[in-house]
Amino acid sequence: MSQVPQQHRARKRFGQNFLRDLGIISRIVRAIGPREGDRLVEIGPGQGALTAPLLEATGKLEVIELDRDLIPGLRVQFFNYPDFVIHEGDALKFDFTALKGDGPALRVVGNLPYNISTPLIVHLLTMGNAIADMHFMLQKEVVERLAAEPGSTDWGRLSVMAQYYCHVDQLFIVPPEAFVPRPKVDSAIVRLTPHESLPQTADDPALLFELVKLAFGQRRKTLRNNLKGRVSAETLEALGIDPARRPQTLSVAEYVTIANQVAADEALSNKGSDDA
Repeated sequence: MSQVPQQHRARKRFGQNFLRDLGIISRIVRAIGPREGDRLVEIGPGQGALTAPLLEATGKLEVIELDRDLIPGLRVQFFNYPDFVIHEGDALKFDFTALKGDGPALRVVGNLPYNISTPLIVHLLTMGNAIADMHFMLQKEVVERLAAEPGSTDWGRLSVMAQYYCHVDQLFIVPPEAFVPRPKVDSAIVRLTPHESLPQTADDPALLFELVKLAFGQRRKTLRNNLKGRVSAETLEALGIDPARRPQTLSVAEYVTIANQVAADEALSNKGSDDA
């Protein structure tokens, strides 16, 4: 495996921490399990720590890099791979559906900057069948939130959204000394695998996540208080959900049930208004 170049100084505004530990790199690549024919996309290749073994495994890779100063070095480092493609731009604004086109679903990987990890994951979750799976290095606390179970202190809005769309596997911890510069927190590797078919289907996903956001607005308050003005206590009771419960105790399925009832009630109300 090739060594990572050392000349580029990490930029705080891009949240850069470059992975150096070759043992950790090998373990991540084994977890990804790249195969010939995969459509691999790496977000934020940086100095190529993961890029090199992924290219060695498959011979082709597309990367998305925002820091234009890193791109010339990547082109030189991997010049002998004709199927190495660099997309210069912001992954938060990148259209992964258009990148997939008519080809196979994308396998997305990356050591994500902590400052964009949550909005980027939210962006990727809405890409439908464009993505086959995702392997990310994230702040450990974010991975714990993604993989949390209802009733735990980590269960929240991100947990519900991620698990609505994906099966989540928390794989292993990566210590700060694996990076240059060292972050102040532990990292972890997570695998997100989109469901082939959704276990629970929301009639209106946007409404579902609007209600989830409201529910978790104040974690210590009850559903009755947090959803007041949007979902009545009577509606919750009719669905078999105690309005005195706190938001972190509800499962994905229960949130979907609430959202679908609200969608049905609103559709009936709108129909009544139109008929009038």
